[in-house]
Amino acid sequence: MPELTTIALFIPTFFLVSITPGMCMLLALSLGMSIGLRRTLPMMLGELCGVALVAMAAAFGVAAILLTHPMLFTGLKLIGGAYLIYLGINSWRSSGGLVQTEAVTDVSAKSLAMRGFLTAIANPKGWAFMVALLPPFLNQSQPLLPQMLGLLAVIMVCEFICMSLYASGGSSLRRLLSHNNVQLMNRLSGSIMVFLGIWLWLG
Repeated sequence: MPELTTIALFIPTFFLVSITPGMCMLLALSLGMSIGLRRTLPMMLGELCGVALVAMAAAFGVAAILLTHPMLFTGLKLIGGAYLIYLGINSWRSSGGLVQTEAVTDVSAKSLAMRGFLTAIANPKGWAFMVALLPPFLNQSQPLLPQMLGLLAVIMVCEFICMSLYASGGSSLRRLLSHNNVQLMNRLSGSIMVFLGIWLWLG
């Protein structure tokens, strides 16, 4: 396990990184607006799995392979970005009301989890943060795996808390708008999705 001083320094460092608006947090906000906090949980689980994979890969040097083979990275970004843009356009084209509610709530937990997973692993800034942040907190003279597991636990807790905050904010906004302008809510949610997709392509 990492030393207590290392954990004490890593917690606020990573929490500040995690709470900063990024693709995963904006996705949580968008889904919170569309389907509420509870239905967003599968996406959050998928995102946590993706972040865990990125963190472990960064710590054990697999990130260097992706960085030297940009075509693999580009493929992930194109697939993830296209999927998010497709979802955003569908949200924009919906007329709102019960039709849109049914279309969104019919999204399966598996699909939501995959959306979160792809967003996490195709996020270049996520890779950059992990590659930059993790090495300074790892002691090369000590076994790597116990240290990584300790830091990974901190990462998972921080990510879950921050995504819950964003999704809760989106859910509250959804309740505020649902009595006045459902179509505006759908278009705002769809716009965020399209923005995320474009961000993936250009990142």
